[in-house]
Formats: sequence, C-alpha cells, structure tokens
Amino acid sequence: MKIALIGADGQLGTDLQKVIPAAELIPLTIKDIDITDLNRVEKVLLKYKPNAIINTAAFHRVDDCEADDSLALKVNATGVKNLCQAALKNNSVLLHLSTDYVFDGSKKTPYTENDCPCPGTAYGISKLAGEQYIRYLLDKYFIVRSSGLFGTRGCMASGGLNFIELMLKLAREKDKVRVVSDQIISPTYTLDLAKKIYQLLQTEHFGTYHITNNGKCSWYEFAKKVFELTNTKVVLEKTTAAEFKAKAKRPAYSVLDNSNLRRLGMDDLQTLDQALVAYLKEKDLLK
Repeated sequence: MKIALIGADGQLGTDLQKVIPAAELIPLTIKDIDITDLNRVEKVLLKYKPNAIINTAAFHRVDDCEADDSLALKVNATGVKNLCQAALKNNSVLLHLSTDYVFDGSKKTPYTENDCPCPGTAYGISKLAGEQYIRYLLDKYFIVRSSGLFGTRGCMASGGLNFIELMLKLAREKDKVRVVSDQIISPTYTLDLAKKIYQLLQTEHFGTYHITNNGKCSWYEFAKKVFELTNTKVVLEKTTAAEFKAKAKRPAYSVLDNSNLRRLGMDDLQTLDQALVAYLKEKDLLK
C-alpha cells in the first residue's frame, strides 16, 4: 500500500510517520501540496498514485475562523472537495480528520457517530461541510473525528504548543494559572490516534469513526492531572468559558463515543490517564 500523508509535519502527521512503514509512506507538507489548489492537488497525487490519502490539513484556529469564515470554508470544505476529486481520479481511499466541533455541545452524554451534527462555530460548520463533500462524492472513505489532540510535535496552529505544553509554560511564567472548568472533552494522544488510523486503513470498513482515548474531563481537570504528574507547583484556579471570553463559543460537552470502533472490536485505545502518562514519558516530563 502507498499512503499519501498530507500535513506530514503537523502534530498528528509526525506521529503517523512513526507508525506507517517508510516503504508505504509519501509524506507531503504545505510546500508539496496546497489542498485549496485543485490543479496542484491533482498533479501531485497523479504523480504518486497513492492507494490511500490521509488528510490532516485544516484551518483550525477556531477563533480566527470566526473572523475569516471564507478562509475556513476554502481550506476545510473546498480543499476537502479537491481531495475527493483527486481520490476519484486515482481510485484512492480518503481518510479525513474531522472534529468534535461538528457538535454544539448541548448533549450531556457522549456523542456517537449516529448523532446528528449541529455545529455552533464557523470552524465546526466548515469541517462539517468538508465531511458532507466526502459523503456526497466518495464511496471509499474514512471520516475520523477526534478531539483535544496532544502529541510530542505540538500544535503548529498554537505556536508549536499543545495544551499540556502551554500549561507547563504558563506555570513557569506565572504564580497562578486559570483554566476553564465548564467544558468537558475527551483529550487524545496523537500517537494512539495514529496507530488506530493505520489499523483502520487496513480494513474496508468505510464510514465515520470517533477515535479518542477512553475517558473524559474538563480542561481544568486535565491541567490539574498534568501538574500532579509533573510535580509542577503552581496555583491552579477554575474559570468559565464566559469569563474567558473567546471569540468562538466552544462546545460545553463534546465527549466522543468510539461506538463504531467498538462494534468492530477495535476500541482498545488507552484510557486518558494511561495516554497522558505515556505522553509525559515520551517527553521525559514524568516526575
């Protein structure tokens, strides 16, 4: 199998490169391919003729999407449509990374793949539009929704920092750290996500999948656990989403249920606590 990995230098892309055998991998960055340019997309993918395409590219600065929704749609919707057209020409499977933000967070129990999406942000709308293009144009696809990603590469859209690294940075710089306690999520270790994506690609069980580490917490609870495991001494205080005053309204509850994986007997991801320990060991931060 030949796998074209779009966004190979990103947080998830970096871990996918650890998991996918080098003989199968075609790593592509923004220097190699711009998914908003259909001609470029078709030219690059026609050159390599991959059996599968993994798309991790996205405009996911959530607050910036509110200010520039046209760019969000260009990347997250039209860009995905371009990949669909190239996949059709090459008879390639497309595996696309989506998000918990396709839900508005009004539900109080974990979202399954059968729940009807209802995004509450420009980012979520653009990501759902990308999903819909895939369902409309392709038969052979995987849509993978995940949330709260953390990996050793860090998030390029957040200055190279993931949430854990940001918390530790703030703890070094400040005596007090305030974290939102009224948003419940299911954070996910990108190495675990990468392993499951590669495993899923070996099947023909096409469709939509939620893939997260098993467990849930608030951002405050997550930060507290990070500080405990790294023996970081700092005053941690709760705040609310309203007090934080972000431009985009985050889902209050966006825990994802890996129900389709479980149906296939593939929901063997680590618990959230196990994944956090594994990440901190990989970063040599565990005390």
